[in-house]
Amino acid sequence: MTTPDTDDPRPAVPYGTPDAPRIAVRGEAHLEVDPEIARIGITVASRGKDRRAALDDLTRRNTTALDLIKTYGEAVEHLETGAFSISPELKDKGRGERIHAYHGRVHITAELTDFTALGELTTRLADLELTRVDGPWWALRPDSPAHRTARQQAVKEALQRAREYAEALGTTLAALVELADIGAENPQPYPQAPGRMRSMAYAAAVEDTAPAALDLEPQRQHIHAAVNARFTMAPPQL
Repeated sequence: MTTPDTDDPRPAVPYGTPDAPRIAVRGEAHLEVDPEIARIGITVASRGKDRRAALDDLTRRNTTALDLIKTYGEAVEHLETGAFSISPELKDKGRGERIHAYHGRVHITAELTDFTALGELTTRLADLELTRVDGPWWALRPDSPAHRTARQQAVKEALQRAREYAEALGTTLAALVELADIGAENPQPYPQAPGRMRSMAYAAAVEDTAPAALDLEPQRQHIHAAVNARFTMAPPQL
């Protein structure tokens, strides 16, 4: 007969004993809340017979778009420039690599917290020459209180479920053995669900008057949190 090794690193068995029966439950929470931020993508384009003309036009239009976005002040929480390109377009016919034109593009991302300003800004951007607007993509901030609320509700739901099981056995919970966060499904910055604007493509302004602001309905955000919990119970009288 061997003496048990008190330093044995092996974990305890995942089940209880007659003197301390265990109960394992899962707690979940589903919340639907208003978004906190909205992101839009702006693509500014240019086209010219030579590289310099395309580049000069792209620089001018990029500056115009950035200046317009910055006029909205604190409504714009984040602004950044992404990919930039100048590429030649070769002629379809003829021998050799003859260049027909040059195309330029620069991508901008803007993040707004004022959704009223968002509708106005998007239409004004879409009214600029050779400018495309994509979005909006609605989201919550990573540190949004809604995430904490969902996690807390998941824990409370697990505790309530465990108490109900113990009550069905005519006993009570004794102690918490384990609480495992199996992840909360936060909405992505760019969700696949429909939430895009209507008819925001490359176009030139045809009127001097400012376009009417686009009426945007914020897309509700769905948050899911789940935990696994294990408790010990006082031995039931079966």
